[in-house]
Amino acid sequence: MSNVNELLDFLDHSHSSFHAVKNLGDILEAEGFKYLKENEAWNIEKGNKYYTKRNNSSIIAFTIGNDLSDHHFQICASHSDSPTFKIKDKAELKGKGGYVSLNVEGYGGMILSSWLDRPLSVAGRVVYEKDGKITSDLVDIDEDLLVIPNVAIHMNRNINDGFKYNNQIDMLPLFSQDGKNGGYYQKLADYLNIDSDSILGSDMYLYPRINGTILGANKEFIGSGRLDNLESAFCSLKGFVEGDNDKGINVYCCFDNEEVGSRTMQGAFGTFLYDCLYRINSSLGYSESDFHSAIASSFMLSIDNAHAVHPNHPEKTDAENCTYMNGGVVIKFNANQSYTSSGLSGALIKQLCKNNNVPYQVFANRSDERGGGTLGNISNNQVSLHTVDIGLAQLAMHSTYEVAGYKDVDYMINLCKAYFSTNVIVDDSKSIIFK
Repeated sequence: MSNVNELLDFLDHSHSSFHAVKNLGDILEAEGFKYLKENEAWNIEKGNKYYTKRNNSSIIAFTIGNDLSDHHFQICASHSDSPTFKIKDKAELKGKGGYVSLNVEGYGGMILSSWLDRPLSVAGRVVYEKDGKITSDLVDIDEDLLVIPNVAIHMNRNINDGFKYNNQIDMLPLFSQDGKNGGYYQKLADYLNIDSDSILGSDMYLYPRINGTILGANKEFIGSGRLDNLESAFCSLKGFVEGDNDKGINVYCCFDNEEVGSRTMQGAFGTFLYDCLYRINSSLGYSESDFHSAIASSFMLSIDNAHAVHPNHPEKTDAENCTYMNGGVVIKFNANQSYTSSGLSGALIKQLCKNNNVPYQVFANRSDERGGGTLGNISNNQVSLHTVDIGLAQLAMHSTYEVAGYKDVDYMINLCKAYFSTNVIVDDSKSIIFK
């Protein structure tokens, strides 16, 4: 199976951050990584590979080289979440004619119109009582369960002149017409084969019922939901497991909640990365002073997708610092530090790309547009180290169906493999050494 087909299969089975992290963990298990629980002691050894999870929606994996004479970490970070709708705790809204809609609230910045008039379902985590214990399981209802219907143009003549959708009115998904309460939670209970009365909570989200595909006249594009940012999560993991650096500690991170600011225990602003790096350092017998020296010598790739030039609106991007699908890895710069890339950290990626025949391009927003940010600088609040923001160019970011370049998948995998196979050491914030 090609890397692109593997990616599409991964996307088709990762309808929530919980499912994405489970699938990433399954890949690591197949590669021989050992699972470490956060609430247990870690006994780690040189030459081995491990992973851990937090909240089952964030994951960190690491490999320990045998020669750590240059004690440092080489890190990459992406995120597992995408903009969607979350179902509220009291989920059902009964309306006229027996209609039952689900009560939802927006998660992240969505293109709302892309959710209308298409089959939807729900995926996430359900929490319930069993044998005197509170436990949880993943749920993904594999059926066309919901729809958010548009108002007919005859009743909204101005719909094509610009319309402001109201999340509490316009964006409620239709669930049934049986007029009965409890149907939604009974659906979840039936999936888990439990009593609906045992359900105590849930983290359930909507997702569009459309699979990823390869498209274009020459099959040069891929289309799917959640390309932002599961494409980066998948490609960086592939490069991570294929990389080979026996002189350092390679670290793979995929954090939840980037789309809502990362300020959670499982987000990049939390202590998950710091806690893991500190425990690795201690478990290997290094001192606290060694830890701080190692961090100062370390480097991180912050990987999140980037905006491609839109074929219908090229004026939306900078005239020169703009990117195209299938044009290679994107290095992202911003003077106000929405992106972490500096001349020094950006130079590392350019040199790695040149050394490994990987095309690259650079992105900066138009000077009169604010643009978005990502998790690089947020993560640096907890673990301050040299970081570069990179990604792959795509269209329709935050739509239910996004488009990216076919060739770019291999470009990112190859770059990450090269990064994790090269001993990269930061020397006194003035230079970077390849060993």
